[in-house]
Amino acid sequence: MATIHLTKDGFDKAISSGTAMVDFWASWCGPCKMLSPVIEDLAGRYEGRALVGKVNVDDEPELAARFGVMSIPTVLFFKDGKEIDRKVGVMPADSYTAVLDANL
Repeated sequence: MATIHLTKDGFDKAISSGTAMVDFWASWCGPCKMLSPVIEDLAGRYEGRALVGKVNVDDEPELAARFGVMSIPTVLFFKDGKEIDRKVGVMPADSYTAVLDANL
């Protein structure tokens, strides 16, 4: 399964239950492009267990502002709609899986 592209209209509903990981990115961002294959891989590995989504900060500046995203890529983790962790910059895949596994 590919990542889910989230907008402000469906964001709250998408993260409201269970565990979610959301990548805030932009198409012009080099580090975001480096992280993209990792996010796509995690979407497949966690299918049915956690939501893996992406928010394009150029298309959804309100969401970026709402969560205080100042640098991209920023990956936010949610549990039942509440932010539980965040990772700023490109990190190894196990940085993300550790948070996901601890909150499934």
